[in-house]
Amino acid sequence: MKKLHNEDVKKSKISTYIIGAVACILVTFIIRLKIFDFIGSYRELFNHLLFAGACSFGILVLSRFIQTQIAKAPLDKGLLYNLIQVTRLVTYIVIVFIFISFLNANWYTAAVSLGLISLLLGFALQTPIASLIGWFYIIMRGPFKVGDRIQVGSFNGDVVEINFLDTTLWEFAGNLMSSDLPSGRLIRFPNSLIFQNQVYNYSWQKLPLVWNEVSFYITFNSDLDWVEGTVRKACLAQLDAKTKENIPDMRDQISEILVEDFEIGEFPFVNFRIHQNNWVEVLLIYIVNPKQSSQTRSKIVKSVIAELLKEPSKVAFVTEGS
Repeated sequence: MKKLHNEDVKKSKISTYIIGAVACILVTFIIRLKIFDFIGSYRELFNHLLFAGACSFGILVLSRFIQTQIAKAPLDKGLLYNLIQVTRLVTYIVIVFIFISFLNANWYTAAVSLGLISLLLGFALQTPIASLIGWFYIIMRGPFKVGDRIQVGSFNGDVVEINFLDTTLWEFAGNLMSSDLPSGRLIRFPNSLIFQNQVYNYSWQKLPLVWNEVSFYITFNSDLDWVEGTVRKACLAQLDAKTKENIPDMRDQISEILVEDFEIGEFPFVNFRIHQNNWVEVLLIYIVNPKQSSQTRSKIVKSVIAELLKEPSKVAFVTEGS
């Protein structure tokens, strides 16, 4: 995407394609000279290949221009990425068909040849073809897009690239991290994997936030009403404005989903449970951007503890070893 906005890269690519097209045309004239008579019957074959090459370079210039215009459109980044990938795929298909057409005198023969080649490749490349079908499914059905945080099977990560045959994730958590921060590793899996595993999307466009919770223990002689109000207030103070703005939208969206007996009341939720050791467990439940959950949780924990410690007469924590 950034390369398409880079004027230098754009000019360099287009210049390379134009030079390639001109070179192909020049070579077609050069091989007609008597000095190349030794080519004999292969001259016509070379002519066809060179004309196909010139047309292909022209198609690449047109494709590059279309991709640049798509990248400038005021659309969602994931949708723009998908449109650019579709444009590239169509470009490759057209180029293949151009070469087959130039190598066959009539269009019917070219179409039959393309069909036979596709049939043979279908048997030989079943796994890559399944991944290509998986790419079409991702583009059309949209289980995730570039920028989403997802889980596919045992793989967790932010989608950084969706190619024709595979998808690349920037891993979060994993076996290197106990939090949900990026581990620094890249995960690449074939697109066919989405047909064999559940896909968990933490960045769904309609519900871009996820639920998170923090729990701690207090004693029975604590003022539960005061604790509830203080914890809720401390939590709200740490949530950013965008998260707070999404709360009414989330209420409306949940009311439209076919989930009965569920609504967001006073936010955030504070629930109390009796622990098996006769403690009271305080459970704070809130919504958060999935990519900021660790940072937000840390801020909330520090804020809640600081506020509760201001009134030791109203709350008592469970002592170590109790």
